[in-house]
Amino acid sequence: MSKDKSRRDMRSVVATGTVLAGLGLSGAAHAAGEPIKIGVISEESAVAGASISKAAQLAAEEINAKGGVDGRQIQIIAYDDHSSASDGVRAFQRAASQDKVVAIIGSYISEVALAMEPWSARLKMPFITPGAASNEISKRVHDDYANYKYTFHGWMTSAFIAQSICDFSHDVLVGEFKMKTTVVMSEDAAWTKPLDERYLECLPKAGLKVLDHIRFNPDTSDFTPIFNQIEAKHPDTITTGISHVGVQPTVQWHDQQVPIPMSGQSSQATTTSFWKDTNGATEGVITASAAAPGVAMTPKTVPFVESYQKHFAGVSPAYDGFTSYDLVYIIADAIHRNQGSTDPDKMVDALEKTDYVGTIGRWQFYGKNDQFTHALKYGEGYITGINLQWQNGKQVAIWPKSVANGKLKFPAFVKVQAAAN
Repeated sequence: MSKDKSRRDMRSVVATGTVLAGLGLSGAAHAAGEPIKIGVISEESAVAGASISKAAQLAAEEINAKGGVDGRQIQIIAYDDHSSASDGVRAFQRAASQDKVVAIIGSYISEVALAMEPWSARLKMPFITPGAASNEISKRVHDDYANYKYTFHGWMTSAFIAQSICDFSHDVLVGEFKMKTTVVMSEDAAWTKPLDERYLECLPKAGLKVLDHIRFNPDTSDFTPIFNQIEAKHPDTITTGISHVGVQPTVQWHDQQVPIPMSGQSSQATTTSFWKDTNGATEGVITASAAAPGVAMTPKTVPFVESYQKHFAGVSPAYDGFTSYDLVYIIADAIHRNQGSTDPDKMVDALEKTDYVGTIGRWQFYGKNDQFTHALKYGEGYITGINLQWQNGKQVAIWPKSVANGKLKFPAFVKVQAAAN
């Protein structure tokens, strides 16, 4: 699909359908009525952000093909926020006030999601972010539930992302490769502040002493001084927190033959187009993600990836593509359990009762009294994410062991101090 055609598609209203038999929804329960409109606000020019709208449209097509939500079609109305908070807010306002959507799935950028969140409160509009990570999103719901209860956090919070990476580091980098030290390298952004706070707490507990903590401007174009600073510390690994950037530090890490492995979070590396974007420089990079091609997190994961690849020229979804896809089903399921009602308060009540097995695991949201109100539950039996590594042009799952389909290995220029057992 060409970029021009993709952009035209994004500006159009995509009428696709309603809820799958797998959700137990019956088309006979209601006569066919008005379509159920779901707004999807995404970053179409971003490697990761473009997955949001594509996956949502795919879910709606599948749902409609199976008869819809009690006979009603789902209609995806997509907007491009151009990675801009102000454009995101304008799209949110239009979706709620002009296009009359019943819920909004929006953004993988925390600054954009945080700008839209107050409008969810003012307009009483159910809003779920499929990719933004800042702890502040769910903290607002916890601190002012009466107003902010319409917002849900459809991806792991920064704290849980960091914890997942620390769990991987403990099991693999420390447990298998006997690594002892790291440097944290994160872009300066809303989502990385709580990420880094948890890194600095949980990496030492995982067995990695933090030798330095570097936060860089997302506009940085030359990472040579940063890599020189890191090399001078002689860490066993670099623990990253990068999302807005990705191509530049990855290409420079490879081209400069930085002899230290990169692990952590590299959001752009979660999509399979990243190999082409970096001309293969991503070889050996490790990143946390929601799922990966060929990895059966649940029985729904592989069929979704295969369908996505078929629809979108062989490219696999980014982490927020998995979540966006699941969220269309979750919203549809909530409406079905409300006997078709799209009343905002009833939808909040139904979403709070979500218990759904999607492509990335079992979805439930934390309750009103939890620190992370309406955030995605993290842990065994719920959502843990995975760690994958780029090997020979493919994403290979290396953690957790229950779903891993490969072993960690490094490019020749990376010097690992201790070999794995």
